[in-house]
Amino acid sequence: MDFSAVIDEVSKVLKGKEEVITYALTCLLAEGHLLIEDVPGVGKTTLALSLARALDLSFARIQFTSDLLPSDITGSSIFDQARKEFVFKEGPVFHNVVLADEINRATPKTQSALLEAMAERQVTVDGVTYKLPEPFFVMATQNPLEYHGTYPLPESQMDRFMMRLSLGYPDPSVEKRIITGENPLEKVRDIRSVMSREEILRAIGEVRRVYVSPEVADFIMSIVLETRNHPAVILGLSTRGAIHLTRASRSLAYLRGRDFVVPEDVIDVSQLVIPHRIIVREEAGGEEIVKEILKKVKVP
Repeated sequence: MDFSAVIDEVSKVLKGKEEVITYALTCLLAEGHLLIEDVPGVGKTTLALSLARALDLSFARIQFTSDLLPSDITGSSIFDQARKEFVFKEGPVFHNVVLADEINRATPKTQSALLEAMAERQVTVDGVTYKLPEPFFVMATQNPLEYHGTYPLPESQMDRFMMRLSLGYPDPSVEKRIITGENPLEKVRDIRSVMSREEILRAIGEVRRVYVSPEVADFIMSIVLETRNHPAVILGLSTRGAIHLTRASRSLAYLRGRDFVVPEDVIDVSQLVIPHRIIVREEAGGEEIVKEILKKVKVP
């Protein structure tokens, strides 16, 4: 299935960010979740909303604050006077694309309300489990330079995100048009749906069937083991991380028009899947360590 029309449509709003859009799609089709770590005002909300509109998916934005409660995310049971019983009222998490804005501003208890939703695609309220809609894709944002009033994401939460990426500043020529009156959020309204929900679900099924050869699987495992044995790494890639690396490689191969994974797919997604999952010594950087590992591991 060709997703070039989706990338072209979103690129009408986020000009010059085709690679970022492609990786966001890669994450969605791999049934993962995306963490966007960047400074405010570079188009994180615009990306999430544009993607949802182009794919004809329902969208909800949750502004994370210190007083946000878990029930504000998942929903709660409310007593219905007419029916004389409690009725569950769904929270904003019951949408296809959920933007968790400034996720690190909420308390750990509230952050944990997303854990079950992200891992199992369901929420449990008052002992009753409710399935979330399919597809279900969380895009969370956080400002890496802001520390006051924030709560660092625990390792268990970070591990739920398949990818972490940064949008970066727009191209100067694009930024010039923005500051002289072209509002990207207003242009989002003009984005047309170029793919249906049913097509997305079919594509997700096709991604699951993308072939990973034994040689490529060995290559992935070599990368995983190197993260666990590297002297500058305190905690290497988890099994969930290895699964996410494989799924992301499958998805990128699919978007590139193949039904099999090649080592280049694995290499290209490694910098987005691995660094935020490993715990490194203070003097080391996750991205640099991944580059080291990729140079060291033999490519089949």
